[in-house]
Amino acid sequence: MADDEDVLFGAVDALLDAVAAREPLPSPAERKRLREAAGLSQEQVAKALQVRREAVSGWEAGRTEPRPPKRAAYARLLEGLAARYPAPDATENAPAVPSGGSRGFDRPAEGPPAPGALTQATRLPPQSRPVGEAPAAAPRRPAAPRTGHARTPEPAPQAAADARFAHGPLGVLDGDGSVYCLGGLVLDCPAKTLVEVVEWALGEAKLGAARLHRSGKDADPLVVITASAAERLGLPPVLEDRRALRLPGDHEAVRQVAEAGWKLTKRGFGPWARVYRPAEDGRRQCVQFAVLPWDALDARSWGDTGRLPAPEIAAVLGTYASRVITPRGSTAVCGLELMTALRPPTRAVRDEATGGWTSGPLPGSLADPVDPAPPEAPAEHPIVAGLYPRHHKRTPAEVLDEEAFDWIRDPQSLTDAECARRFAVGIDVNTAFLAAANRLAVGLSAPVHVRTPTFDKKVPGSWLVDLSGIELDPRMPSPFTPHGERPDGPAWYATPTVAYAAELVAAFGLPVSIDPVEAWLRPEYGPYLDPWYKHLSEAYRATMADLGVLAGTGGAEFLAAMETHRQADPGTAAVLSAIKATVKGGIGKLRERPQGAGYRAGERWPALERPTWRPDIRAAVISTARVNMHRKLLKTALATQGEPAPSGRLTLGEDALIPIAVLSDCAVYLSDGPSPLDVLPHTPDGKPAPGSFRLGVSPGMVKHEGTRELLWAVRMLDEGHNPAQHIKGVDAANDGE
Repeated sequence: MADDEDVLFGAVDALLDAVAAREPLPSPAERKRLREAAGLSQEQVAKALQVRREAVSGWEAGRTEPRPPKRAAYARLLEGLAARYPAPDATENAPAVPSGGSRGFDRPAEGPPAPGALTQATRLPPQSRPVGEAPAAAPRRPAAPRTGHARTPEPAPQAAADARFAHGPLGVLDGDGSVYCLGGLVLDCPAKTLVEVVEWALGEAKLGAARLHRSGKDADPLVVITASAAERLGLPPVLEDRRALRLPGDHEAVRQVAEAGWKLTKRGFGPWARVYRPAEDGRRQCVQFAVLPWDALDARSWGDTGRLPAPEIAAVLGTYASRVITPRGSTAVCGLELMTALRPPTRAVRDEATGGWTSGPLPGSLADPVDPAPPEAPAEHPIVAGLYPRHHKRTPAEVLDEEAFDWIRDPQSLTDAECARRFAVGIDVNTAFLAAANRLAVGLSAPVHVRTPTFDKKVPGSWLVDLSGIELDPRMPSPFTPHGERPDGPAWYATPTVAYAAELVAAFGLPVSIDPVEAWLRPEYGPYLDPWYKHLSEAYRATMADLGVLAGTGGAEFLAAMETHRQADPGTAAVLSAIKATVKGGIGKLRERPQGAGYRAGERWPALERPTWRPDIRAAVISTARVNMHRKLLKTALATQGEPAPSGRLTLGEDALIPIAVLSDCAVYLSDGPSPLDVLPHTPDGKPAPGSFRLGVSPGMVKHEGTRELLWAVRMLDEGHNPAQHIKGVDAANDGE
């Protein structure tokens, strides 16, 4: 029935777009007024509509008009802005349909305003009140968040006109029945049982969020339960079953849910729970729960958010929901769910035979589960069990091993000049996996086996090829293995790794040919992760801006802002941590391993039935991140050596700047000074050397990871430890991005 709902909504959207294509747009002057009233630049509008800024300028000047399919999206933007920013002479008595047949762009909004946009004229429902105000008090604009709150982002124009979700994506239920929402709003919830909370959330709470893609699903309301609220609802303060992490089936709350005709998913009622009824007549009925005393918010991702007062929890989670997605599990789950929300597997398509609407694959999405190629499958997969004995350890020629760098340099290779330096300086790539996903072509179909293929860098897949002939400077890590050691024969590689090998061969005239023995290729491919990259990178930059770290700031100013950004606002810092965990966890979920003590090797596990269980996509992202890192390491070394590398070999000069350690997205260099500005190469006019590391806030740029004394770093190398893992003072493997 859920598919029926998707088809119906998709068909309605198609009709609305068709109507929008026929009706006139507001005048060019009104288009400009609406954009400026919202504080949007032409560049922002152009980016959202995927056009050039000059196109938006032409539309506002009346020189040109938008064409389908951009026209319908532009019309929807203008309609949403008009609902928020009516013309100065518009009144409540304006006619419902303005003359000229326009879509009402000059009318004031008819629905309630979005959370965080309440004014003195706003009429709140009887059961709601602003934070800190008695129930009978007159409505007023909520006070600015106290110190420790995450700043509330301005809601999207579409959300402002959607009365279904007038109170935001989620609410935090406290023990006195108060439900704290985004924007400082508080609702009164009289419910005293779990079933009553479900019915209240679906009936009068007006919680939820609009879908992120026209063919997707609206986000279900999320009710976050504090410790005092759990006691009020008869839930235990801790879960006794620490393995299954769920209430027993005979618990009173679980029985009440079943007796009232509601259902739980297979994971039962645990830290993250979903209570639902099967869709009827296309109507979805579902409420998500997060139980804070049961550790729903992992401190590794959310910091101390779960222990904050309820209003501050609402601010943190609400900001994350507005910028990323309404939480519905761990940040890893959210990362994976965001991929599907931005690129749903199906859309509504017209059945030419019947003239009706049906569900069909959405181009560019992952529609069906597919099995991996044998080298891409993890050891537990049934494919591997069918090929090798139980305890067989696969060789590089049998398994794809695309993982992040974990490499240290031989301390015997340190030069006298390097040993004379005083500091070890670590630099870290911002959201390296996210940056790697940008414009990355990944397979959309099942793999096809090919013998002796000709390498094509455009085709995603896994290639068996011998790259051991590519000899690098021994002081540098090999880009072809996670441990940085030179490969010793044929091995499986993802397309980005082989493409980088071909790039090195061509750039340096190396006497090596790239001749794959066999490959598993995906003839259907595309930039599946692009919307995910754009969505999360915007969330990351917006949150960093809230913490005082702005795009475009250079060198010393950027480093100064980064020194204190986490102390500027703990709540917003928690949002930032969650966004970074969403990136890392989402990529990891693409190759989710079996869970639970009952699993037996060689059996299938539930994750395999997801279209988004794609270890090959995970491998492509990590491969891209690793070769991106190596490319910058090499460019940095080439920019600092006295003489260019001779043609036909990759030996660097003795004075080249070469790292002593690399761990995933962090590299450690020896330096005369304690700052990255003391070590990173620049051109004579002060700009970063072309192709080398660049300080800045955007994904793919770098920040300061930490500085230690030279002797500390050398001692770490002598003991076989990776300085990059500890230079920040914490375990970088757990704190990375």
